[in-house]
This record gives sequence, structure tokens and C-alpha cells, in this order.
Amino acid sequence: MDGRVPGRRGLATRARLLEQTLDLLQTTSYRDLKVVDIARGAGTSPATFYQYFPDAEAALLALADELVGEGRERLTRPVLEGGWTDGGAYAACERIAEAFLSFWADHGSLMAVIDLAALEGDARFREIRTQLLNRFTEAIAAVALGQQADGHLPADLDPVATAAVLVAMLAHVSGHQYGIEAYGTSTAELRRAMARLLYSGLTGAKPPT
Repeated sequence: MDGRVPGRRGLATRARLLEQTLDLLQTTSYRDLKVVDIARGAGTSPATFYQYFPDAEAALLALADELVGEGRERLTRPVLEGGWTDGGAYAACERIAEAFLSFWADHGSLMAVIDLAALEGDARFREIRTQLLNRFTEAIAAVALGQQADGHLPADLDPVATAAVLVAMLAHVSGHQYGIEAYGTSTAELRRAMARLLYSGLTGAKPPT
């Protein structure tokens, strides 16, 4: 864009272009996204597209950036809702597992782009992924530190490392949910397995049956 702030019609056009980019991502590899297809689907022209984004990848980055706020709120909320010291820790772990699975289910195609681009070394997508998960990781590390202070976790266990490993597990499983379920399990059992591992990792206790 040329630096001018778009008006209401301009914002609506930008929103249509982003919506069409996301729709195409359901059936098209992000590497194969074409500006002409995005513009056509949004009912406009490539020239109009270029008024808002320099290329299709920039539209993907805009979508990914918009996802950060929602991800931070949805993923971190169940950690902050409490229950870690009053016997509700396992319920909290179940809520966290559900938050991850549902978030990835809602945004699977875009999260796949973020994960793949970050894995390939794209610093822009890596930063977005960090922003998306950083607040949750910090919240989980704080829980681990509190459990450690209460004597539930070994004193030499690093809370940040513990949080990082657990977050990696949650994100990776959520990103491959449908592939894992294709082997014969269910969403409910997947959620249960995630919650049990999270509970043991954060409390040092055997999960309830």
C-alpha cells in the first residue's frame, strides 16, 4: 500500500481479499497461491490486490498476524482460570488440551502454513508462531514453578524447559490431529492422552483414572 489509511470500502475490500486467500488455502498449497486467483475470487482485479499487498505471501502473513491475538487468548485462558492448587489441576489440563485441539481444528490450514514456513526458516512466520505461543508458554512455566515451590516437582527441573517441551507436544499433536485419528483413535481419546501427559508433567503425580 502507499501509506494511506483505507476507508470503510477499502477495509472491506482488504477483508474480502484475506477471506478469499484463506478459502483458497483449504484446497491449494500456499506455494501455489496466485494473486489472480485471489483477486478473481474476491470479485476484484490483481491491480486492486496490489494496492493492499505486494504478493500472496504478504496476504498470508497478514492472516497469520491477525491470528496471534485470538490464539493467545484462547490457549492461555484455561491456564489462568485457576484450579492448580485446589484439586482442579486435571480439569485445567483437560481444558488446555481442548483449547489446543479446537484452535488447530478451526485454523488448521493457516497453522500448517505458519508451522511449515517457520520450520523452513522463514523468520517472519517463526516470529508469528513465537508470539502465538509465547504467552501460553510463560503461563505454563509459571504453573511449573509454583508446583516446584510446593514440592510437587523436582527442585532441579527447569520450569521453562518443562513448559517448552509440553507446549511442543500440545502443538504438534494438535497439528496432526486428523492424521493421528486416521489410525483408529478418537478426538476424545487424543484429548485425554494430552491432558494426562500435561498433568503428569506439571504436577509430578499420576493422572486420575
